[in-house]
Amino acid sequence: MARKQAMSETNIVIGLDIGTSKIAAIIGKVKPDGEIEVVGMGTHPSRGLKKGVVVNIDATVDSIQRAIDEAERMSGVKAHSVSVGIAGSHIGSFNSNGMVAIRNQEVQAEDVTRVLEAAQTIAIPGDQEVLHILAQEFMIDNQGGIREPVGMSGVRLEAKVHMVTGSVSAAQNITKCVERCSLKVDNLILEQLASSEAVLSEDEKELGVCLVDIGGGTTDIAVFQNGAIRHTAVIPVAGDQVTNDIAMALRTPKQAAEDIKKNHACALAQLIAKDEEIEVPSVGDRPARCLSRHTLVEVIEPRYEELFQLVQAELRRTDFENKIAAGIVLTGGSSLIEGAVELAEEVFHMPVRLGTPQHVSGLKEEVASPAYATTVGLLMYAREHPSQVSDTSAATDAPQNRASILAQMKQWFSQNF
Repeated sequence: MARKQAMSETNIVIGLDIGTSKIAAIIGKVKPDGEIEVVGMGTHPSRGLKKGVVVNIDATVDSIQRAIDEAERMSGVKAHSVSVGIAGSHIGSFNSNGMVAIRNQEVQAEDVTRVLEAAQTIAIPGDQEVLHILAQEFMIDNQGGIREPVGMSGVRLEAKVHMVTGSVSAAQNITKCVERCSLKVDNLILEQLASSEAVLSEDEKELGVCLVDIGGGTTDIAVFQNGAIRHTAVIPVAGDQVTNDIAMALRTPKQAAEDIKKNHACALAQLIAKDEEIEVPSVGDRPARCLSRHTLVEVIEPRYEELFQLVQAELRRTDFENKIAAGIVLTGGSSLIEGAVELAEEVFHMPVRLGTPQHVSGLKEEVASPAYATTVGLLMYAREHPSQVSDTSAATDAPQNRASILAQMKQWFSQNF
């Protein structure tokens, strides 16, 4: 009973990744030194989402409840509130600037709040809401590159920020599903932002790096340079398309195609022997067949090559291809297939590595997989940013949501500088 009561304490954080292919919940305890100890985790196949967006509330609620129940049983604690990831093609992002006069010629926390408010005074569609305002840098009287302006002298304060928006209805539906499981949403966090917390190093963020989070329904991109996030994007091609390609080409049920992908897939033909064979279940009562593994790779390689080329096109369109000296970091469950890193290096012509969650203890072996990068990152984000949603209306009320974001930014500055 003592451990169940611990859930109300501030040292417990819970991440909930509501993905297209799986729902994952991880319960962590923040130690006095700041390290997160993973004490429980649960996963369940996702039945109610398509490309990161809820399409069946009842099925999504059932999957969330099963994942949470498993994590609760493993940890012995009762969940009350969670930090939730959000993704999908409805996500938009852009860079913005704000400028204010500095009161009393010395920057105070209130000046930072005002300049962030000024940076977000930009028209966005009525069906979109602001999810994140991420500071890139500050300028005081045209002196740029300032990370922490508080206490500095000057007349004019400017801010460059990266703003992330999402569909109001998509956010409402995710929140509704979580609340139907008798849970409160503490934070609604962009999934690639969460993943970057778990798998990227500070050196990579400073030098310039592109995180490519390949999930089931979408591939999420985040570009960092000079220690700050510079660009985010969503590509609607990911692991589910590969599964569908296998099912169609090999004429096998979708679940069998998913199993074949997990157990035998390879993204680069030159890595396998041509005489390797795999067993492929047939549709209906027909007997299983033996096919060359090379035939499977001929289906998978073009889809992964297309995906990496779409990422490359996005980097070129936004002029970041030559600004990511640290290269590419692949993460997400669909990055696990053999040959993905090697194929990506051929396409991008730069260093590529697989990103696994770092800096956690406890059940660290169980979560040491790119498939759990987002969920572990949600724990890390929650550790640094306590609840940003004061009540259930905050996620659906735009003015309240903006106020919570500004409060989040003030707290972020006080914690990081």
